[in-house]
Amino acid sequence: MRTLYHLWLDPFSRKVRVTLAEKRLKFLLNIEAVWEKREKFLELNPAAEVPVLVEEDKTVLSDSNAICEYLEDKYPEPRLISADLHEKAEVRRLTGWFDKKFYREVGELLLNEKILKRLKGVGEPDSRIIRAAQKNMHFHLEYICYLTDRRHWLAGRSLTLADITAAAHISTLDFMGDIQWRKYEGAANWYARVKSRPSFRDILLERVPGIVPSDNYKNLDF
Repeated sequence: MRTLYHLWLDPFSRKVRVTLAEKRLKFLLNIEAVWEKREKFLELNPAAEVPVLVEEDKTVLSDSNAICEYLEDKYPEPRLISADLHEKAEVRRLTGWFDKKFYREVGELLLNEKILKRLKGVGEPDSRIIRAAQKNMHFHLEYICYLTDRRHWLAGRSLTLADITAAAHISTLDFMGDIQWRKYEGAANWYARVKSRPSFRDILLERVPGIVPSDNYKNLDF
């Protein structure tokens, strides 16, 4: 069976997990502590990053966007990247927005300070970095509200990889309890629709050793 190497709360791994589930593809999960740079894992991906997907025929794929594009081409139904040229461009723009801008300005900072430092045992969280990330988060959540006020889903009429990507990143913050959802009604309503999907069920059941998720994390209707 295909195997996905992933790490707790890694949004890029979560994006691939939800994509696989939306396409109803069976897979096994394998936790990989990437900072250990395990030799066998480096043979799969010299970049020492998750996610890595190993197909049943031993094809090895890395980078979340490369994996998702591969899955979209090989298993086109249900379609997660629109056939419409303009909407396809918007899906890819928003996927890039959350994978790059959102992760750089918010997710990576909070995950490193609040989760990874603890898992690696490398020091205490820096409150200045946490405050800066939380300030940046306000802008991004307001942008989600802006988009959902004008569209049913982030990129248009139907659920796409843009929604999956954004929700994967948002879910890690929700796990940590960093979002005051009452301030962002549009974003909250959109995220509730995503996290209520069967494809998201395993994400909400995920546990990190020694870390308790926020009370709101599994609550589908906030």
